[in-house]
Amino acid sequence: AGIDEAGRGPLAGPVVAAAVILHPGRVIAGLDDSKKLAATRREELAVEIKARALSWSVDWSDAAEIDAINILAATMLAMRRAILGLSVFPSVVQVDGNRLPNLRFDDRCLDGEAIVGGDGSVAAISAASIIAKTTRDRIMVQMDRLYPDYGFARHKGYGTEIHRERLQQHGPCVQHRRSFAPVRMAG
Repeated sequence: AGIDEAGRGPLAGPVVAAAVILHPGRVIAGLDDSKKLAATRREELAVEIKARALSWSVDWSDAAEIDAINILAATMLAMRRAILGLSVFPSVVQVDGNRLPNLRFDDRCLDGEAIVGGDGSVAAISAASIIAKTTRDRIMVQMDRLYPDYGFARHKGYGTEIHRERLQQHGPCVQHRRSFAPVRMAG
């Protein structure tokens, strides 16, 4: 299974992790690091990945959980949840980055490999990157409807100039990560 996350750096919203096991007989052309793809292409590939993968799963840790346990621990927890959500339990996982989540599940321990730049070099991690990013973007668009003062649909919770201005004007909402310095200083 390839595993990646989206949303470690934003000031608001969840950190989202995806796990994907690609089907060896169903090649998906154009997989790459989600950050290198246009939004419309990411959406097209997400549909194709979901239709053609052997198994895929997505899960997250919300802002309150991030504040309670820190962003790294919340990311690792979201990755574990994504692994547990797979309909086919993998024997090996490849994770984008330099750290692995806890890979012990009851009496089973998965083999794992952390690969820096894996989202651009390992197809299953690229697929997970795309699923995580498109899912998180959809969540942030939905949050924009609930909290229209912040412009979440536009910046997806990242610390853009407009987001920081809105944060100063309105103070943080429940979706903001209060443990992050710019939010803490605005609240």
